Order: sequence, then structure tokens, then C-alpha cells
Amino acid sequence: MTTTAAIIDTTRCPLCGELNRCAMEIERETGQVQPPCWCMQADFSNAPLTNLPETMRGMSCICARCAAGAAPAQD
Repeated sequence: MTTTAAIIDTTRCPLCGELNRCAMEIERETGQVQPPCWCMQADFSNAPLTNLPETMRGMSCICARCAAGAAPAQD
């Protein structure tokens, strides 16, 4: 049996799909030094991290809205 690894877009929040604006990921992709990421000062205590499948944890950053526990924007 073969397993196919899921393709994870590290620039997007795994909870809502919006851009996560992670400065560390931007620096890794572009090679351009970035200021400290917003997440270094963020409070994640309201983030719905239990909604994130175990296989996706630690693979990409969540966005500021999800970190604050806010509902995703409706289109």
C-alpha cells in the first residue's frame, strides 16, 4: 500500500484557508529578512486548534483571525 502525502500550502491557514501572513514562511520562501512575525506576540488561547486534524498540526501557521477564535469571514 502506498501513501500519498497531502500537499499543504504553508502560506494559508489550515483552519479557514485564508493567508496566514507568516513572516517566517515569507522569509523562508523569498530569502528576504522579515520583521518578527505577528504570531510571536499573539495569544492562541482562543484558537480552535482541536478543529485541526492531527495530521495537519505543526505543518503551517493559522491566521490571526483563527488564532483569536473569530469565525471565518463569510463571502
